[in-house]
Amino acid sequence: MTVSSGTRAPSRAHDSRRVLIFLLLAPVLAFFIVFNTIPLLWLLGLSFHNFSLTGGVDPQFVGFRNYYQLWLGRNNFWGDLSRTFAFVGVGVTIQTVLGMALGLLFWGSKAMPGRRIALTLLFTPMVLTPVASGTFFRFIYDANFGVLNAIGRGLGFETIDYLGDPAFAFWAVLAVDIWMWTPFMIMMTLAALGSVPKAELEAAEIDRIPFWKRFSLVILHHGKFILMLGIVLRTIDSFKTLDLIIPMTKGGPGQQTRLVAVELNKQAFESFNMGFSSAYAVYLLLVSIAMTSIFIFVLNLRRQREG
Repeated sequence: MTVSSGTRAPSRAHDSRRVLIFLLLAPVLAFFIVFNTIPLLWLLGLSFHNFSLTGGVDPQFVGFRNYYQLWLGRNNFWGDLSRTFAFVGVGVTIQTVLGMALGLLFWGSKAMPGRRIALTLLFTPMVLTPVASGTFFRFIYDANFGVLNAIGRGLGFETIDYLGDPAFAFWAVLAVDIWMWTPFMIMMTLAALGSVPKAELEAAEIDRIPFWKRFSLVILHHGKFILMLGIVLRTIDSFKTLDLIIPMTKGGPGQQTRLVAVELNKQAFESFNMGFSSAYAVYLLLVSIAMTSIFIFVLNLRRQREG
């Protein structure tokens, strides 16, 4: 009897622990199912229908027609997607390079006067909402009374319509995105540098190893996973850029700044073409999953080689 009661006590404790874990996870699971799984299934089902909120007609099942039309390039889908890839690739690359350079600068100058104030000012653009930043820079870029053109005219240059000229609009918007999110990569770089063991850095300095070798063999070796996480997050977020473009150019002039998120917003919330926009969203979801999978594959491949 003593042995039997002794075995029951741990079993009851184990069962109560499992119940506690389930109760703690239940709100998170319920939130995920209600706000993620159900809308995703609804979106997937709607993408196989022809349905407009303003049409006054019930949804009509059309199979893969919406996907097929996108594949054939309806609404210049492939042009918008290539433009988005250019925006993401150039923007994230510049943000990563500048973020790492400035992160290394602040990491190696801990005794610099005003370091905390400078970091605070650098992180300020990241705190601002993209809509506010877009509106702010729209006035800066203005051809008539913008500060940038006023400075240029003072230096003897001609007036440039940065947001109205097709040759400048894309790069003007991209410059604002870089200004906003380079601080994020600075923060990720500082976090990565903080994970580097001081003993290895001191040993490398004692051995008089050049800085570029220390950077590749020690700093990147320990901090590359945090840096890669920052690149993944910025890539996904940049792929969804919308609220910065709407107040600045609304996708114009022409289609020069029309990214996939801008066109999706137009189809869903201006034209109310819910079936087509659902298929559009599913395509973008698959592209995002593919990009994330590539980053994860690269990380796992490097980890296996190092192991």
